[in-house]
Amino acid sequence: MIRVKVCGMNNPGNVKEIAELNPDILGFIFYPGSPRYVGNDPDLVLFNSIPPGIKKTGVFYNEDNHKILDLSIRTGLDMIQLHGNESSEACLQLKSSGLPVIKAFNIDRDFDFESLNQYMPGCDYFLFDTKSEKPGGSGKKFAWEKLEAYSLDKPFFLSGGISPDDAAEIKSIINRGLFAVDINSRFETSPGIKDAVRVKTFINELKNGKL
Repeated sequence: MIRVKVCGMNNPGNVKEIAELNPDILGFIFYPGSPRYVGNDPDLVLFNSIPPGIKKTGVFYNEDNHKILDLSIRTGLDMIQLHGNESSEACLQLKSSGLPVIKAFNIDRDFDFESLNQYMPGCDYFLFDTKSEKPGGSGKKFAWEKLEAYSLDKPFFLSGGISPDDAAEIKSIINRGLFAVDINSRFETSPGIKDAVRVKTFINELKNGKL
């Protein structure tokens, strides 16, 4: 079963609304340059109202590991997502803390998946996003047929411009490594605010084949 991660949450009321739809993971962005930034001193209500069955992931961009771990403890994160130029050593250090690590990589047609071998020991998951000149997501897809070249023994998240209409195509991807999809801007009414109807429809179609 493909999991669903709803990323870029930053509003307590909207978090509660989306959590009621039972996504597998909710993502919170701790990068100040993002319009979905949770803030320098995030409201703990964002995290405390989430049912135990839903994992909380913090998204960081070239952040100091000590600050990442401090914020993870304060907000009760279950997973860490690294979306910058973090080294394999930095990933391994964070993983040794006991929190699962997701490392994001920007994909274009020239990307070589073999370059990820150095990250295998320090990451629990990879995340494949569309290559962009700016930090964070671009809201655009990369060529998903590129995934046919991925054969490493590490599960991955598919990200980058996924829309409510993509469930059927995602289910047709034949790669045993596909662990989850990461949805964000295409499901929003404004930055950080997700449309519950769009999210519910997507989850139902992806997991149950129902509209």
